[in-house]
This record gives sequence, C-alpha cells and structure tokens, in this order.
Amino acid sequence: MPPTAPPAAGVRTPWEDLPSHVHAAVAGILGAPVVHATTQPGGFSPGTAARLRTSRGHRAFVKAVSAQVNAASQVFHRREARHTAALPSAVPAPRLLGSHDDGIWTVLVLEDIEGRQPRIPWRRPELTRVLGAVTDLAHALTPSPVPDAPLAADALADQFDGWQRLLAEPAPAGLTPDALGPWSMAHLPRLAELAAPWPDAVAGDTLAHGDLRADNMLLTDDDRVVFVDWPHIVRGAPWLDLLLMLPCVRAQGGPDPEELFAAHPLGRAADPDAVTAALAGLAGYFVHRSLQPPPPGIPTVRAFQRAQGEAALEWLRKRL
Repeated sequence: MPPTAPPAAGVRTPWEDLPSHVHAAVAGILGAPVVHATTQPGGFSPGTAARLRTSRGHRAFVKAVSAQVNAASQVFHRREARHTAALPSAVPAPRLLGSHDDGIWTVLVLEDIEGRQPRIPWRRPELTRVLGAVTDLAHALTPSPVPDAPLAADALADQFDGWQRLLAEPAPAGLTPDALGPWSMAHLPRLAELAAPWPDAVAGDTLAHGDLRADNMLLTDDDRVVFVDWPHIVRGAPWLDLLLMLPCVRAQGGPDPEELFAAHPLGRAADPDAVTAALAGLAGYFVHRSLQPPPPGIPTVRAFQRAQGEAALEWLRKRL
C-alpha cells in the first residue's frame, strides 16, 4: 500500500534562531558552548529539534519551544522532561541531561542517540524489528514504573469522544459526506455506541508511550530500537501502544493493521471486544480532529490525522 499520510513534519525553529540566553542555558547544562547544530526532520513540534556538538566534542539533542509559537507544545515539553526523568534506565529511551524553563522558553537537553528513523514507506524487516521492540517495551513497563502517570481513561477522555462530539454538534461546519465519508456519516450513532465502552476497555497497569510513530523511533546500528518523545505517557492495557501505532503504520505504507495485530503477542492476548471499542474511539479521535483548524505553527497535522483516521476506519470495518 502506498503512503496516504503526508510527512510527519512541522515548521522547525533553527538552533541559530534561539535567543542567546537559551544558548547560554544549554551550554551551562553541557559544560561547554555549542559549536555545531543540525536540525532534525520529523515530528510536529514547531520548536527546535537539533543534534548538538560542543567545543569539547560532547554530543546532545536539544528540544526547545516558546509559548509564543505554540503554548501546547510548551506544555508537552514540560511533561516530557518530567516523564523522561522518571523512566527506568532499562527503558530504551534517551536520558534527560538537563532542562531550562524561564516561563517563555522551555528547553530539554537529552542524550543524543546515534540512529535513524525507520524508512517510509515501511519496510518489512524494519517493521518486524519495531514490533518486537514494542513487545519488549510493554513487558519492561508492566507494572508501570511511573505510578502517578495518568490513567488512559482520564488522559484520553477528551480525545476518544470524537464520534459523540460529531453527533452532538447541531450543524458541524465540516460534517458533510465528502469531509466525513459516506459510511461514517451513515453510521455515526453506531460508531458512537461502539466507542462508548473504551474507558474500561483500555484499563491496565502498563505504561504506554502513547505516540508511537516512525518519527518517534530510532533504529541503531546494534539492532536496538530507541523510543523518543515521551510527553503522552498513560497507564493502560498492554496492547494499547500497539493499537495506537498501527493506523499510522498503515497510513505510511505498512501492511494491514488487523493482520499485524492478530499476529502480535500483545494482540493475541487482548480481549477482542475491548480492542474494537478502543479502535472505535481512536478512529473517532482522528476523524474529529482532522476536521478542525490546524493548531498554531503545525499546519500539516490535520492531513496526517485524516490519513490515520481513514486507516483506523478501514481496520474497524474489517473487525466488524
């Protein structure tokens, strides 16, 4: 299947454009000034994402965003700093080296992982490697090593209610057969009913990354998979990360998600009705969000969500 999703890319702020006091704060964390920076592609944050090298030859990865550019991204950066610092050392994630927050700029300085993102469209050997790493990740994060991480039912409550929101809007601006799709338009009440039990369906004590996509993974030369960007962690079912990931895999040229889920150890152990309810909620989230105006500084995210919504709906219809 060819990719239907556009590249997962926002509008980056180059390292050189950051204020001098941010440069100084990063130098203070690293113990030397930065002499080289390379902006990294992938991801929707409108802030800075760059690999750094200092005058002493040390390497690091920096993420920085201003509330003036996108207030939500600043909230996510603050969450990521807390979550990354709390992860056990055995979890395949970059270590947090330090952070800076002056109320306007929020900056994370992380371990720089020597690796690359999976190729898009997905290649089978790389996808097989990632799916195995997702299994290992779920085992390493059960029970949740971050006991105060939010429950999935709470954290996703204002996201997985997309079908209900579309039903409740008296005259939603984007709600036409062309925008929503004729099948979804005709089955809105049924879709809302299918999604209704999702909070109980996703219950569990596994810490989920919550946003596994190709641009949030690095493949290393020693055959590891390192998962980056941890602002969206939740506690839920062991199979939750797998379910959240597969519509994106499909939208980026990967295989049928139902076949992948059914063949995966985490998928085989899951309750089928719970999976269907969670998938219905996920599809509603993507479809509803794709009809909204783009958030500040992230013009590409709605088309990306639309492609994932179409993939999730295709998967849901197959399960039904």
